[in-house]
Amino acid sequence: MEFINLTYVIVSAVLIFFLVLPTLNTFLSLFTTEKLKEPDQPKSFDFGNIITAYKNVDIAKGLVKSLLKQRHTKHHIYLVADGCDLRNWDIEDERLTVLRPDEALNLKAKSIINGIENFVRPHEYITVFDADNLAHPDFLSEMNRYGNAGYLAIQGQRTAKNLDTLMASADALGEFYKNFIDRVAPYRLGSSAVISGSGMAVEAELYKAYLASPEIEQGKHQWKKMLQEDKILQNFLLRKNTKIAYAWDAICYDEKVTNADAVETQRSRWLFSYFQNIPNSLGILRRGLLNFSWNQWLFGLVTIAPPMFVMLFAAFGLAMLGLLLNPWVSLALTMAVVLFILTIFWTLKLSRAPQPVWNAVAAMPSFVLRQIKGLFKMANPNKNFKHTEHKVSVTIEDVLK
Repeated sequence: MEFINLTYVIVSAVLIFFLVLPTLNTFLSLFTTEKLKEPDQPKSFDFGNIITAYKNVDIAKGLVKSLLKQRHTKHHIYLVADGCDLRNWDIEDERLTVLRPDEALNLKAKSIINGIENFVRPHEYITVFDADNLAHPDFLSEMNRYGNAGYLAIQGQRTAKNLDTLMASADALGEFYKNFIDRVAPYRLGSSAVISGSGMAVEAELYKAYLASPEIEQGKHQWKKMLQEDKILQNFLLRKNTKIAYAWDAICYDEKVTNADAVETQRSRWLFSYFQNIPNSLGILRRGLLNFSWNQWLFGLVTIAPPMFVMLFAAFGLAMLGLLLNPWVSLALTMAVVLFILTIFWTLKLSRAPQPVWNAVAAMPSFVLRQIKGLFKMANPNKNFKHTEHKVSVTIEDVLK
């Protein structure tokens, strides 16, 4: 019984730590101020914008048009149309190159490599977008500003382009929270922002080195069991102790899932990737301790923290068990859960989340239930991990209104 009680106390203490960590980081981040370096002669960087489209190229029209309307004009767009029908494609511009691979690539990393191999000129930064994204008119201007401040890797703010259903708003709620906890707070505290998967800019040679890394090469043969590209990228950068900046005003609009089945499929992929990435997060955490690197250490803690619903359900179960084993620990777990939930609402307030996102609180039980069901799909990724279909076709003007 002593061994069981000790084990219970240790596991509960670890869980309490990760429940309280978001609150602590958010609180401390409020006392920091971002001060970007401003060189005497600011440079206008040349951006190579790569868009990866899979089977549906029409959804990329809004993104291409938004990039063509960027206030920063030194850039070129590469649309990689993998397995797409281009017969109805009607956008032509000297700043746009549309690529149709002869053979199906079926992998985002391969599409990005295909885009780089067809650069019309050398670029200084590479930005990556999903086909369903939209770029704010100042997106590249903001990225250029951070480039002038010396940052080699910059994550923009991904936010919802559609809040037309409760499920989409619930998805956006989670992203508002994660943006603040995983990106704003760590960056303000001197560490790195977590990579989102799109809407980021990386110095070109550094990004090419990442694409040539063993993890990407191995991933080409793993199909859907491949670790997500964004996690491979952030691991590659943090091993070099490169700081990933978070550009709050470099806004990339992203399509949120609109139905429960899409939530289940998408979250099963994300959960699988989280568990896959645990050894990498532990490795970065270890590097931070050995190198006395705050950047690596805090980033390792943030990325190893369990998903929200996993922590909440684990805390609930342990709190119930604690009524028998250790009532004081049970009370501490309950208080930590309350603090964690309040912090979610606090980050929504700090992020100025729109009203539909607040309204989606009522849909969170259903949203969480689908995530739980997604856990059981992780056993067979190649069968269960389907590509998320994107159907919300809007313009940047529609979103800005």
